[in-house]
Amino acid sequence: MMEIAIVGFVFALIGCLLGGLVAGYFLARFLFKKAMKDNPPISRDMIKAMYRSMGRTPSEAQVNQTMKAIDNAQKNPIRK
Repeated sequence: MMEIAIVGFVFALIGCLLGGLVAGYFLARFLFKKAMKDNPPISRDMIKAMYRSMGRTPSEAQVNQTMKAIDNAQKNPIRK
């Protein structure tokens, strides 16, 4: 009788561990995606600074084109 309780406890412990790992993975993934959406890694100021570092004065159209290209690349990643 005692062996059945121990086996049940071990299975419950393993089940809780696996459930926590799966839930933690999806929670971390959701929070990371939300943080990246709220704080994009590249801003307009960074693009303007990049153009200036290359010795060019960027027009607003060039900045918009570069931002759109970055957004499209993030939405449609190339998978290998």
